[in-house]
Amino acid sequence: MLKMRHKMKRIGGEWYFLSTVVLLYVLVFFVDNSFFSKSVDFFVDIMAKMLPIFVLVFALMTVANLVINQRVVTKYFRKPGVMKWFFVIFAGILSTGPIYLWYPLLAELRDKGVGYGYLAAFLYNRAIKIPLLPVAIFYFGLKYIIVLTLIMIVCSVVQGVLINRLVPSET
Repeated sequence: MLKMRHKMKRIGGEWYFLSTVVLLYVLVFFVDNSFFSKSVDFFVDIMAKMLPIFVLVFALMTVANLVINQRVVTKYFRKPGVMKWFFVIFAGILSTGPIYLWYPLLAELRDKGVGYGYLAAFLYNRAIKIPLLPVAIFYFGLKYIIVLTLIMIVCSVVQGVLINRLVPSET
């Protein structure tokens, strides 16, 4: 009994949620088969529309994880001019993981002379999440997401330039 209770504690909430959804679908199947069929058709339709986008996102993230590492980030953050802004924008968009894991690297870059504005633009562009784009496109449309993303990128550069002027780096 104690061993079973210990195993039950290890099951996370996501498994309870999945089990509940599966049980609800089984219940709906027996209660209203036509409603179940409509629900499954809707799910299949959504997945068919989103699958190509998911494949593209997965490919882009795989390439980003293979190519971008701390050495590359440090190298390109030191480049002057417009190319630095492009790198900051794309690095922010492609960055993954919890934000607090990026703080030590960003602090190290700041200590090496990277302006606060570039760091702010990097953080600003982290709000553009490639894995979430398929869902956003599905709900809001491609045109809206393109406009929103471009506005966020432009605002990140404006914000970065303002911060570089207001808070000059110490080196």
